[in-house]
Amino acid sequence: MRRLRRWIGAAIALPLLLVAGLLLWAMLGAKPQDLPWTPLDLSQPVGLFTGRKLAGLTRDFPRCRALLDRAGIRYTALAEVREGQCGYGDGVRLDPGGSRQIGFVPSGVGMACPVAAALALWEWDVIQPAAFRHFGVRVTGIEHFGSYNCRRIYGRSAGPWSEHATADAFDVAGFRLADGREVSVLRDWPGKGPKPAFLREVRDGACRLYATVLSPDYNAAHANHLHLDQAARGEMGWRMCR
Repeated sequence: MRRLRRWIGAAIALPLLLVAGLLLWAMLGAKPQDLPWTPLDLSQPVGLFTGRKLAGLTRDFPRCRALLDRAGIRYTALAEVREGQCGYGDGVRLDPGGSRQIGFVPSGVGMACPVAAALALWEWDVIQPAAFRHFGVRVTGIEHFGSYNCRRIYGRSAGPWSEHATADAFDVAGFRLADGREVSVLRDWPGKGPKPAFLREVRDGACRLYATVLSPDYNAAHANHLHLDQAARGEMGWRMCR
């Protein structure tokens, strides 16, 4: 009975201590995105709770669009898609111009709004700083394998549906630099030097923004791309980064 009371006491005390710690941290000057109760703002630096807030946008398409508008991100809202167990109702196509500098190769790709919002932050806070650090120039294009694809995980005939089935995933194959150089996940992930270092840095940065980030370090199926997705579990802080 005493042990049970200790367990109950600890279960009550830990959440209270966590809240007290967060309040103290807030008073000491924590960044807005380091706190769970502040609203998401795409103009703010990435913080501890940015990824959770981005994943939470899967339930609120109007708020996601409002955040894109406020950040000066040009986009086109896409028509709803329904295809059996697949489809999406929060699709957007990121358009050239505005506060973004990176294009997509091929162009015209659509994706769920939370994936797009995270891509904008990934560009501003991770990709471009890493590109200038390793290459001295900015990134002008992201080469990709698309977003929406009505399939199960790994294309199996049974099992869980992929996040691609709701456009909540995006596969990045490489990057194009302003000086004409290209960085390929398949070709440049192995070895040492600026290109492998850049790819690992942008992979690690994406882990702060997406619920799931899978790279060639995960398995052979991801040897040629970075898989980024906003699975619903990300809102609860359950993340996977490999």
